[in-house]
Amino acid sequence: MNGPFALGDTVLLVDHKRRRYLITLEAGGQFHSHAGFLPHDELVDLPDGSAVTTTQGQAFVAWRPTLSDYILKMPRGAQVIYPKDLGPMLMLADVGPGVRVLESGVGSGAMSMALLRAGAVVTGYELREDFAKRAVSNVTRMLGTDVLDRYDVQLRDCYEGIDGTDFDRIILDLPEPWQVIGHAAVALRPGGIVIAYTPSIVQVIRLRAALDAAGFAMAETLEVLNRTWHVEDPAVRPDHRMVAHTGFLTHARRLNEE
Repeated sequence: MNGPFALGDTVLLVDHKRRRYLITLEAGGQFHSHAGFLPHDELVDLPDGSAVTTTQGQAFVAWRPTLSDYILKMPRGAQVIYPKDLGPMLMLADVGPGVRVLESGVGSGAMSMALLRAGAVVTGYELREDFAKRAVSNVTRMLGTDVLDRYDVQLRDCYEGIDGTDFDRIILDLPEPWQVIGHAAVALRPGGIVIAYTPSIVQVIRLRAALDAAGFAMAETLEVLNRTWHVEDPAVRPDHRMVAHTGFLTHARRLNEE
């Protein structure tokens, strides 16, 4: 969305220490911090990137949140897949406009937002109703209600089966993804891609065995490490802290059985 801020917009406030706060502008609303408060009405009609101050003079910059900003600060019930993994997953699964994706489970909606932003048509399976509702709420808050035409979240157990036989991609964020591989072999079109996010290498071992047994090809497992740098002339060095292991990404393709 472009243009000045308006009531109902989601805004990211960043202070001089780069601490981030996500708010939704409401008439008469206020953002409160340890250094005073900021009326929401003062943000209305300001351009993206505007500097603002609280009643006690604390400076913030108001930005429209990127998808990465939003995912890191949005309300969540389940642990999310972090942006450093979401981007590579979109590439590994080759997701683009019109691609038909089954996602299980949807959790707080981070993967769903990345898929929908890329133009995919997403069917989500989720066991918990509260997670499903939270995912839909997060998706519509960030992307708007128009994407609901391409987003169908169902209260389903993917371990018990998958409806449909023409999915282009299947994305799994489950404790036991190997239990779904037999179903995925039927639900994916020939050449389709399955990709799973698993925190533990023990999960990867069982998943890879299931992929081999089901006749999937081109299987690969990797992880993404994210290290920032301190750049303050003349001191230039890697930052002491980094986002290292979060999860393993395993992807494979379905062979044509004919």
